[in-house]
Amino acid sequence: MAPGILDGIRILDMSSGMSGPMATTLLAEAGADVIKVEPPGGERSRPFPGFRTWNRSKRDIVLDLHDAADRATLDRLLATSDVLVHGLRPSVARRHGLDDARLHPRFPRLITCAVLGYPIDHPDAERPGYEALVVARMGLMDEQRGHRPGPVFYRLPIGSCGATHLAIIGILARLHARERSGRGGAAHTSVMQGALAPIMQYWARASQPTQSFAWNLPKNMLSGLWECADGLWVHVIGVVEQVPFMGKVLADLRDDEIAAARRDLDARGLISAPNQLDPAAVKAAFLRHDRETWCAELRAADVAIHEVLQPGELLAMEQVRTNGYAVEVDDPEVGRVWQAGAPIHVDPPLRVRGPAPAAGADGDALRAELASARAPAAPSSLPVETGEAPLAGLKVLDLGNFLAGPFGPMLMSDLGADVIKLEAPTGDRMRYAAERSFAGCQRGKRGIALDLKNPAARPVLEQLVRRSDVVHHNLRYPAALKLGVDYESIAAIRPDVVYCHCSGYGPQGERKDWPSYDQMFQACSGWEAAGGGEGNPPIWHRVGMMDHQNAMASVEAVLLGLRERARTGRGQFVRSSLLGGAAITLSETYLRADGSIADFPPLDSEQMGVSPAYRMYALADGWIVVAALQPGQLEALTRIAGAGSPAEIEAALRPRKLGELLRTLERAGIPAEEVRQAQEDDFFDSPEHDAMRLVVEYPSVDQGRMEQIGALWSLGDLDLQFPRAAPGIGEHTREILCELGFGERDIDVLHDSGAIAFDDSQARAARAR
Repeated sequence: MAPGILDGIRILDMSSGMSGPMATTLLAEAGADVIKVEPPGGERSRPFPGFRTWNRSKRDIVLDLHDAADRATLDRLLATSDVLVHGLRPSVARRHGLDDARLHPRFPRLITCAVLGYPIDHPDAERPGYEALVVARMGLMDEQRGHRPGPVFYRLPIGSCGATHLAIIGILARLHARERSGRGGAAHTSVMQGALAPIMQYWARASQPTQSFAWNLPKNMLSGLWECADGLWVHVIGVVEQVPFMGKVLADLRDDEIAAARRDLDARGLISAPNQLDPAAVKAAFLRHDRETWCAELRAADVAIHEVLQPGELLAMEQVRTNGYAVEVDDPEVGRVWQAGAPIHVDPPLRVRGPAPAAGADGDALRAELASARAPAAPSSLPVETGEAPLAGLKVLDLGNFLAGPFGPMLMSDLGADVIKLEAPTGDRMRYAAERSFAGCQRGKRGIALDLKNPAARPVLEQLVRRSDVVHHNLRYPAALKLGVDYESIAAIRPDVVYCHCSGYGPQGERKDWPSYDQMFQACSGWEAAGGGEGNPPIWHRVGMMDHQNAMASVEAVLLGLRERARTGRGQFVRSSLLGGAAITLSETYLRADGSIADFPPLDSEQMGVSPAYRMYALADGWIVVAALQPGQLEALTRIAGAGSPAEIEAALRPRKLGELLRTLERAGIPAEEVRQAQEDDFFDSPEHDAMRLVVEYPSVDQGRMEQIGALWSLGDLDLQFPRAAPGIGEHTREILCELGFGERDIDVLHDSGAIAFDDSQARAARAR
């Protein structure tokens, strides 16, 4: 079997929980030798089902950092390693001599990735980093509408899922930069930054916002979730009234059916987007037929629809297994199970190396390896280069639309790549449908307006491809074939190109060309059902995280493809998908051989949490969330509440005041946070966020000064770049054509033919028509 792309890279994994371990598992399956370092007694997450997925494909050693011999073993491992991943808060890292200030002089080629609750240089970096505490303190629990007034508990670990991908991207980007400089350095990220990635499409400010930008998708917007006659739910995106079957059902509806549906929608306070079909009629129509009928009829009409599944069911889907997004693992502790697999396709492919190891399983072998190995040479001093971004010099052509395609190239731009966004002269459709979301996935790019359907545009496209290391898009692949931007056509122009396609359902199987949107994969992943709470209807997560999971995974695929190209000189076709991104969010559980799901604590019916120890509580003047998860903490919380049992905590805490209770819990050592609300302006007004570049600002074409969420990594001596807001249509067309060697006469001919546009005049004309 061919070695993996990361063959020869050694990673020490001293992290715990989900994000760091899942990141290192995927890096291990890309070929890295990952050594998990556990404390005596083993990592605290070992009893949880997720541990089996988060830590497969690794070797394992137990080390006591307070023991001199074990500490010497760790130092030998560090000297032979390329990457250290840990979750140590800054004070703890300093206590053990594992902070950047002491590690990097000793091990100049070492890349360090701390995955914490908050950014490593944030004022809150020492606070407990449990997922629920972080998103509550950020204000994200207030960004989601639930089945009752007030903030809701996120059952989906949105920050941890994002941090997993950001850690992988940061490490791979640092490895890319190390090939140039020989130096390692920081590639830190956090649960907070993982959660900021998807909320970026909503959290932004502009000094002169357009009406569309100011609209910002209300929290009570109908999303296309509909109940069918059999009580089962579907999620639908598309113009359903144009489907003949739907037209017949709508025409046959009685007034009383529509009136009943309208009363329900009004009672729930739900609204529809402007110019949409009467939602009460649609709701009543779906109640006429069962789910199987609706899926068959709408799929036959090429309308995007998916069943709302329960958590874990996705791992049994044939489409998931065909594409390797679920993998069968023979685990000595839990038997033969199906776990979430890698969300990307590269060559050589990622592969499972084995089940999660027992604690210390490889300790003797690793110590023997270190004893027999030649002592590493003393590190030589390396030149210090600061300021350059890790992907500086990389050229990317972005052909994508909406969010799942363009967000990945935007991250590459943040990391230093020169990204050109190519769109039709009439513009990316999301420009007009959701301007704020559009701005949240396009910054940093230069824009060229080129009509790929016009034969006169072909020479321009070919020149753009010749100058590009990466071509990236999320077009449905049959459309890419028609436009001549499929892999074979692009590789014929530049054979060593890394070509990345972000699809809906993956490259294999009967669904590979089906229409797809974020909502389809919120539905099939089970998170819509889980987020609704026990006994409730499903909910759509407004932050649209599946697009982002796909996009971030695509960057990982691109960076692995570039690393393989550096080794072999060959380009390749790499892939990510919404389905793969959805599957990896289920890493906390697995399917047993009998089809049952491993322990998956449900969200309660009030959408407050999953247990008395890990949930929100309503107080007299606000809300708190607690994470009383360590031995003795739930008992202490019960005493502090004055309750007779954990089940009585909720009622006992209701009259308590927020400030007083938080102080009492802090003195008792029980992690807790206020569930903050309406935090967008506070986030942007924070001088600390401005200093850390978590907030960035630049002029935009038609919004005045634009403020957006900025840094998703802390890179130490390397920079991130935020040169500009999202480009206007054709804003840089002339500039780019001149760089490609087109003269003024050539440009005039292209413009006269309609192949290019310099500004949005054609788009305005099309919209007016």
